[in-house]
Amino acid sequence: MKRNYLYLGLIALLILVLSACGAKESSAPEKSGDRSNKKQETQAYLNEKHTIHYLGKDYTVPVKTDKIVITGSMETMEDALVLGVKPLGGITVGGKFPEMFKDITGSTVSIGEKAQPNIEEILKLKPDVIFSTTKFPPDVAQKLEKITTTIPISHISTDWEANLRVLAEVTGTRDKADEVLNQYKKDLEEAKAKLGDKLKDKKVVAVRIRSGNIMIYPPDVFFNPSLYTDLGLTVPQEIQNAKAQEMISLEKFSEMNPDYIFVQFSEDENKNNPKALEELQNNPIWKSINAVKNDKVFVNVVDPLAQGGTAWSKINFLKAAVEKLGNE
Repeated sequence: MKRNYLYLGLIALLILVLSACGAKESSAPEKSGDRSNKKQETQAYLNEKHTIHYLGKDYTVPVKTDKIVITGSMETMEDALVLGVKPLGGITVGGKFPEMFKDITGSTVSIGEKAQPNIEEILKLKPDVIFSTTKFPPDVAQKLEKITTTIPISHISTDWEANLRVLAEVTGTRDKADEVLNQYKKDLEEAKAKLGDKLKDKKVVAVRIRSGNIMIYPPDVFFNPSLYTDLGLTVPQEIQNAKAQEMISLEKFSEMNPDYIFVQFSEDENKNNPKALEELQNNPIWKSINAVKNDKVFVNVVDPLAQGGTAWSKINFLKAAVEKLGNE
């Protein structure tokens, strides 16, 4: 019996010694080699590439990267703002980043104006992915494609969700994109419930003043999808007939005679006539329009440089539009 107790005691002691050794090993400081291996594994993961799909085309991009450049696409600048993405290089307006982008451009390098990309500067930044625009001519697009994977972003407002998602896919911000899109859908339902049928027989238009002229847009461009698709307002015939950004004379616009007008005006887009809006507001023909007579003209309800067909534009325009249109 004593021999059995002695045997059990030796086994218990051996277990304690082995446990102590294991604990010592687990609590030992991580060696520099271990840290190096983990760092290499992380970098290897980030260097992995996969194929993403955007508007019918495939693009090979890193699994996740924040080394992006945005050129030509103000739409992507707005999407970056919504997702909190800080690009290596971005678009300036008049040589500086617009105030609306201050939260994401603190360390961003200017790679030129919207229609004038600086190819040499983009090369210096060595981006993993370039977000460009479908508006670029073929020669510019080819130069960008030689640098790295380049994704031309649509300027058509109805592609806004696809635009947001492709940036989120590249930058690893899918959860944020989902959150933004779900919240917009919820806000839209509340907005439609608030407006009801108040505007059923009303003519509502959004215009931009550029180079001193009144510009109208097709139903799927600018803020028009927010008004006519999302809120379900009636599309005026003049808007229905527009094929692209189109100048309309003040006389023709007065014949259109809207009940509500949203005006976007930026001095940056009217450098040759910075008082164009003031002159328009003082014109007797303008004053004859129903919206003007009834004080239903709303100027810059969102930042005047907002593109209209982006998540940022739609979120902020919806709030402003419902506030203005709902006050009947």
